[in-house]
Amino acid sequence: MMSFSESYIQESLSLLKDLDTSPIEKMAHGLGRVRDQGGRLFILGVGGSAGHAGHAVNDFRKICGFESYTPTDNVSELTARVNDEGWDTSFSEWLKVSRINSKDAVLVFSVGGGNREKNVSVNLVKALELSQQVGAAIFGIVGKDGGFTKTVSESCVVIPSVSPDRVTPHTEGFCAVIWHLLVSHPSLKKSVTKWESVK
Repeated sequence: MMSFSESYIQESLSLLKDLDTSPIEKMAHGLGRVRDQGGRLFILGVGGSAGHAGHAVNDFRKICGFESYTPTDNVSELTARVNDEGWDTSFSEWLKVSRINSKDAVLVFSVGGGNREKNVSVNLVKALELSQQVGAAIFGIVGKDGGFTKTVSESCVVIPSVSPDRVTPHTEGFCAVIWHLLVSHPSLKKSVTKWESVK
């Protein structure tokens, strides 16, 4: 009988075998296009995905030379908006102040991708609706069926579900794998990372 650790690793290997790489390639080229045309990247995530967003902003800026931001890096503004205006508009109102426009892109990290009908991550839904209105490019790395993010994205990576009990940890874990792949992709990478440059 396999240990839990062995089972988790086997699930991860199965997930990797099922992962479709074509949307990753499309996303790398799409993000490269936005960057090369002078656009900015806004990365949105909630919970663990908010932590990923802050880390990814660093990587896209430092490794790819891509002007990038996330609303969750400014806890004072985020909590003021949630307190005064509500959670549902916390990201869309931040994007309005950021003057998101048709040159820019939004990248969503989310387990479910947002669903207005189920009242889950509605702030992502409203942010993406605003992005659509202004003509910004939309990308996503999500789990489950992709939710609203998948329906409106130019390219969306859906992390395969291999265990109904571990959708969240697998999605969030492989989100980090995918964005690290992206910042390492020849279409985006501009700078050598520190430890690879140390002889």
